[in-house]
Amino acid sequence: MVVGAETKMAGAPKRRSGGAVFGLFAAALCLITAGPALGKDGVLNVRFGGDQNETRVVIELDKAAKGRVIEDGRGDKALTLALSDVGTAADLQGHGQGLVAAWTAQESLGDARLKLQLTRPVVVKRRFLLPPSDGVAVYRYVIDLQSVDASAPAPAGSPRSSGAPVLVTPVSNVAPPLHLKKVIVIDAGHGGHDPGAAGAWSREKDINLAAARALKAALEKSGRYKIVMTRDSDTYVPLETRVQIARHADADLFISLHSDSGPDATVHGATVYTLSDKGSDRVVRNVMAENDWFINVDMPGRDKSVNQILLDLTQRATRNRSAAFAENLLDHIGGGVQLVQRSHRDANFVVLLAPDVPAVLLEMGFITNPEDEKLLNDPAKRGRFMGAVARSIDDYFGQQTRIAAR
Repeated sequence: MVVGAETKMAGAPKRRSGGAVFGLFAAALCLITAGPALGKDGVLNVRFGGDQNETRVVIELDKAAKGRVIEDGRGDKALTLALSDVGTAADLQGHGQGLVAAWTAQESLGDARLKLQLTRPVVVKRRFLLPPSDGVAVYRYVIDLQSVDASAPAPAGSPRSSGAPVLVTPVSNVAPPLHLKKVIVIDAGHGGHDPGAAGAWSREKDINLAAARALKAALEKSGRYKIVMTRDSDTYVPLETRVQIARHADADLFISLHSDSGPDATVHGATVYTLSDKGSDRVVRNVMAENDWFINVDMPGRDKSVNQILLDLTQRATRNRSAAFAENLLDHIGGGVQLVQRSHRDANFVVLLAPDVPAVLLEMGFITNPEDEKLLNDPAKRGRFMGAVARSIDDYFGQQTRIAAR
């Protein structure tokens, strides 16, 4: 449902009768408390900044750790770092930036092994650990990489037990390997003490969760995706945490599922929302200033004005991708379900605010309309509906692959 605590608009919340209105964002970077199991004492996230000359890798941890370079990449064309006494969740992976094409993380002999696939030869200029401070609640292990001539000799000294520079052979100067699965975050709206809208005989939070599970099952059939659920049970997950789950998962797409409501029982149909101009402005003015979600690593020579330019460019590209997926989604579901008039709309809902994750909010129908309520509660019809959503996701990423191949 569009109004209420769950899908409130940032800075201009609306209330459902008796519903609670929750604060927009925490003042500090929050750790994941729901969603994908990242494991205790483990790697929480891997982030990147920089370009093809210098790249900073930031590994977010929930405990202090010592790191060591254990493979210089000459055999498998990747730089491998071991973090002592640190765990990881299964199947951690993602795209890189700058000098890093892609990354994976896994546990080995009690350590976390981070493997970076490179776009060109590099040296490790420095490695260091930053403790929690200045509103940042996690430890950060930082690796600074610098591009070097491929013909340059390897520095003296063993990298396996020291922080000495390491010459690493690249995997290629092209896009990340195609075997990496796209990460789709499915957000079942409401949950726990927040039931959402009420129909004649059903609750929104239950419909949303059933639809999220059906979409997860449809997407997993192809084996192309890694699926992350913001919730997979009747639990409450704060709005800001849902966004952080997507960012920590390095998501390629975020889709939030909801059921609409209204005073007129004759109104029915589906609607898709993407972030509005006002929402983008609020990210810059309110969210970024307090939480620094987009860039909280200072690259050498970078200042706030450069970071602002990078944010603007990132937001613009993300909004364009979100809009492209929204239109694709409507094309696929329009043949099976009723759409409201002007079915692609924009709003500044909190769950759409991640500046670097394409995101849509799908109102699947009106729970206050008898026809829509029946459709949303029918497992077979709901399954066909989510099957159409899954096909739209296939088509969306298929289009990206075809464009990249030209």
